[in-house]
Amino acid sequence: MKAIKTIAATLLGAGLALNALAADLKVGFITSQSGPVSSLGIPYAKGIQAAAAYKPEVAGRKVQLIQLDDGSDPSTAARNARKLIDEDKVDVIIGTAGSPGALAIAAVARETKTPLISIANANLPGEDGAWMVTLPQPAPLMISAIVDRMKKSGIKTVGYIGFSDAWGDLVYDSLTQAAGAAGIKVLTNERFARADSSVTGQVLKIVAARPDAVITGTSGTPGALPYRALAERGYKGPIYGTHALINPDFVRVGGAAVEGLLAPTGPVIVAEQLPADNPIRKVSMDFRAAYQKANGAAPTDAFSAYSFDAWLLFADAAQRATAKAEPGTPQFRVALRDAIVNTKELVGTHGVYNFKPDNRYGSDERSRVIVKLEKGQWKLVP
Repeated sequence: MKAIKTIAATLLGAGLALNALAADLKVGFITSQSGPVSSLGIPYAKGIQAAAAYKPEVAGRKVQLIQLDDGSDPSTAARNARKLIDEDKVDVIIGTAGSPGALAIAAVARETKTPLISIANANLPGEDGAWMVTLPQPAPLMISAIVDRMKKSGIKTVGYIGFSDAWGDLVYDSLTQAAGAAGIKVLTNERFARADSSVTGQVLKIVAARPDAVITGTSGTPGALPYRALAERGYKGPIYGTHALINPDFVRVGGAAVEGLLAPTGPVIVAEQLPADNPIRKVSMDFRAAYQKANGAAPTDAFSAYSFDAWLLFADAAQRATAKAEPGTPQFRVALRDAIVNTKELVGTHGVYNFKPDNRYGSDERSRVIVKLEKGQWKLVP
């Protein structure tokens, strides 16, 4: 009888161990489904739903997705992050739709030692950003591509208008550096808030400066405002933008004013136009199929694909981290962070990712193409 009890106890213990081994992974997802950044935040949400359906398990463990809306407010984003970490015990956070919100989450991630995969373009150097990586291509990488295109087109001067926030600063700093090296002079540095309804004063200054071309440091629906104002003032020169504008609401709101716009973007937006042997093409087409299945329609933006890539990055890293620690523990979060920042040659929809512990971005030249808006559709520029 004693032997039977011992065997039973052993089997029970083994069962508990197996249950612990099969503990769910938890992903906290923050996006902006309301407020001025929602034109980006809603596509992000659709992309994460497609990703969760595409890869619902990692290393034999189910992945639980917990999603919160930050209302386009950085302070709410930070509170959401703290709730997900303290109450829901997530292993990683993916988010959010705007750079200010992503930076707010990064502070919480650093304090709580929780990995953050930012889907907004945000960067913190040194220890401040030690617990984050950024999926969107860095502004210098993308802006240098568009400045090269300007130079080939004979542009000598350019006017700039951007958001009065971290994203506007990132684009302007990247522009001045790349333009200076290309012999192009930046004539203006006009700014406006994302919630502003008019940029008439700023655009009048740009038109008065008579630049050869104009580029903006904006994103989503509010990003259409300067182009509409330029068209209203009779500006006929070339217009440029960034990858933060690849969004159907931007195209809809911009209308005729954004026709002919040139912008850099990730390859996913023109996946079917890529060479058949490009590995990004296959993953991008898989993403489109998963998105169609999850959302009942084809994707028409670049943002949902960042969420998808963030999930692929998490899954790839978690596969390695589960061999070192149990999900739900501080040890696992450390192992997951270490696995993320040592990712090598992970093929996504926007590029092939390679991270290093001291580099927040994982993109290279394979993550960018130039597209032109023609009759409401983005076309690959050779």
